[in-house]
Amino acid sequence: MSNLQIWLAIAGGLVLVLVVAHSTWTSRQSQPKQAEPLLSQDELQALDVLPAREGDRKEPVLDNELHGEALERDVSSQLDALIDVIATMELDGPVSGEAALAALPPIRRVGNKLFVVEGLNADNGNWELLQAQRYYSAFQAGIQVANRQGPLTEIEFSEFVVKAQAFAETFSATPEFPDMHEALAHARELDQFANAHDAQLSFTLQARKSAWSPGYVQQQAARQGFVPGVIPGRMVVPASHTGLPPVLVLHFDARAAMAEDPNQAALRSISLTLDVPQVAQTELAFARMCETAQSLADAMDGMVTDDNGQPLSEPAIQMIDQDLRKLYDELADRDLAAGSLQARRLFS
Repeated sequence: MSNLQIWLAIAGGLVLVLVVAHSTWTSRQSQPKQAEPLLSQDELQALDVLPAREGDRKEPVLDNELHGEALERDVSSQLDALIDVIATMELDGPVSGEAALAALPPIRRVGNKLFVVEGLNADNGNWELLQAQRYYSAFQAGIQVANRQGPLTEIEFSEFVVKAQAFAETFSATPEFPDMHEALAHARELDQFANAHDAQLSFTLQARKSAWSPGYVQQQAARQGFVPGVIPGRMVVPASHTGLPPVLVLHFDARAAMAEDPNQAALRSISLTLDVPQVAQTELAFARMCETAQSLADAMDGMVTDDNGQPLSEPAIQMIDQDLRKLYDELADRDLAAGSLQARRLFS
């Protein structure tokens, strides 16, 4: 073999090596970032990969809609004249909780609003959600006058009257209802207030270069205090008190979370949301949202944008913060402080 042939063979080999190396590099660049193989104990628990912890995880939720069950089984009164139409029922004598629960209608909704009956505890004189092994000296039925689906309507008021009367007749009681026109006017006014003071903020975190795998997103989010939600593609930062709505929610494509091989699923963006009226001002949720978004962007080589894909500037963040402070004050002035039971019910 001549020297020329040898050099050509060497050159060809180098070209082949370069092609293979470039192909490998390109392939790796196109692969979504993966979670680190070594996780701390806290991260393992947060990602829910320890079988022994599977049953322990519970995502913070909004108020339980099963009648008779409030958050953490709190049975205290929920009805409030500020946001409910309330019909009172006087009784001739104490009624057992078992009898009261049995008299409830099978469908405890009126339209998109929950039908609630509370009892006046004969022992302590407090209004509470109905419970077995209690005795009640009076009842009150209520329906919320407004929520995010709109104000109470005339048809819903009429259905509420029918349900309340049917319950009262079981105990030979006569319910006393507020004037329908006044109730509906209050519903419309409160609905207008709620529409003007509702705020659900959302930041988008976009990948600058390499995409992210679901495991990578979960690992990075766990380091920021997120725990898995009950819905695929959802993680939450829990509130300071058990049972309250989450402070922050992180969303990504549920299809990627449920893919046969999650390591091959590619995410180019995730969202971070804050439901302002649902979270108490003391949680400093917006400040935590901004800090968390920037921390995730730094760790994941991402960029924080608004819903329209525009990078968030410091002046824009300061303006949002000022608007939120005003919103918090106006909600509190209306006795609907963010995070309160009344606010959580109205803005639901």
